[in-house]
Amino acid sequence: MSLKEAETKMKTEKDNVVSAKLDVIESEMKKINYWSETPPEFECTSFLDAPSFELWLQCVFLPNARHAASTGEYPANSAVGDMARRQYNYHSFVPRAQLLSQLLYEFDEIIMSS
Repeated sequence: MSLKEAETKMKTEKDNVVSAKLDVIESEMKKINYWSETPPEFECTSFLDAPSFELWLQCVFLPNARHAASTGEYPANSAVGDMARRQYNYHSFVPRAQLLSQLLYEFDEIIMSS
């Protein structure tokens, strides 16, 4: 058994579901042109400090969530779906971001499930 196969077998079902959801989120971001091939480097303590919500998703949220899926160490709560709702539905309605928003809500539900 290769190292990669051993790592895959150690992952829980939740880890696999989270990883798959993150792949779909990334794919949707690329599809709706919310993905930057050359994102700027930045530091932030919250998504409000990021240059844009989309860059925060790409450069902060996705890497951190992928790390959690690789270690199995998840936060007790997730509200990225609520953040997306505020971003894409509150001040203005952004039709192309509705599926992305739904996917982020689904991510929250996975994280908060046992």
